[in-house]
Amino acid sequence: MRAMKNIVILISGRGSNMEAVVRAAQAEQWPARIAAVISNKADASGLAFAAGMGIATAVVPSNQFASRAEFDAALQQAIDVYSPDLVVLAGFMRILTAPFVAHYAGRMLNIHPSLLPAFPGLATHRQALEAGVAQHGATVHIVTAELDHGPVLAQAAVDVLPGDTEATLAARVLVQEHVLYPRAIRQFIDGQQGR
Repeated sequence: MRAMKNIVILISGRGSNMEAVVRAAQAEQWPARIAAVISNKADASGLAFAAGMGIATAVVPSNQFASRAEFDAALQQAIDVYSPDLVVLAGFMRILTAPFVAHYAGRMLNIHPSLLPAFPGLATHRQALEAGVAQHGATVHIVTAELDHGPVLAQAAVDVLPGDTEATLAARVLVQEHVLYPRAIRQFIDGQQGR
């Protein structure tokens, strides 16, 4: 019997993707446990959900560090308490330093609201509408030092409809994210189990 994998999820806000992952892990009885949910903001509403589910939570306030490197070092310490096999970024709105990314190389995942390599960075829904694309969506990828450029693990697409606004498009993409991210994480864990 293999040991359970430990997953640490990082959030900055309501954590709806984190919630989807937690619910899927429980419902599908993953060979893994959500060991902790950590936020860079004390008022992130996702922390209350995690605590309510009996998951350890922690806050490493990004606004209390003089530099990105100092914050990342403190965050790394907080994460490593839980011996993570996998670090999951779920709406974690921070650009991470290269040493931090290197520390979790090959075991940190992110979900990005576009069909990468199209529209990296912020305001992806606006970028998609302005570009006039027929399809938009979400991508799960392995995190590398280059923002939104790591190896793609899974994607889900939605059609861009006439009259779409950033809000309507974002809402349809989010529905797909909540299905895609748990599935991709489960496949990743199952792949790790085989190693």
